Amino acid sequence: MTFFSLKEKLLAINKTIYFDHNDYLREKTTDPFKLKQVLAEAETYIEQALANLDKDKKYFLYGTIGNLFRICEKPQTAIRYLEQNLHDVQEDHHYTRIIVSLIRLGEAYKYNNDHERALYLFHQAINKCDVHTEGARYLDFALQHKGKCLLELKKGKEAMNCFENALRIRREKGEPSLIASTQSALDLARKISGFS
Repeated sequence: MTFFSLKEKLLAINKTIYFDHNDYLREKTTDPFKLKQVLAEAETYIEQALANLDKDKKYFLYGTIGNLFRICEKPQTAIRYLEQNLHDVQEDHHYTRIIVSLIRLGEAYKYNNDHERALYLFHQAINKCDVHTEGARYLDFALQHKGKCLLELKKGKEAMNCFENALRIRREKGEPSLIASTQSALDLARKISGFS
């Protein structure tokens, strides 16, 4: 297997992923068997090719595999990959990748039911978005993930505040799918909090 054929498989599995409206909009898959199969192939590939992977390929693989293990309900394995990913990008001082890695790792901790650690990571991501100009484009993502974490902690008003700020940014960006995603999260927060 080549890196590019594995990348295609990893990207294709995204078609099976959806947001579960009955579980705080957590990401799930319609095909757990296929997801586990692709992850097994990815781990085998990494074991065989790790020494030959450049930083960009390693970043892609560790980040994507970490995310998919989270969705596959193996958050501790996800955390292992995502912590390594964060460590690597921090060494390179690649701020946009640090922000993305913090958000991904925060989500893995949330799925591992460590919401406080997740919030800490989301706060770090938000702070980096505020400090580094190139990171500002990820502020809406950091706010949205923080809001979803707060929602799971039954902190509806705080969650709605995050979603409203993310929605404002996303409307400025003008990306319909992102706007719809945040509007859906805001609607769920209002419903759960009794504001709808």
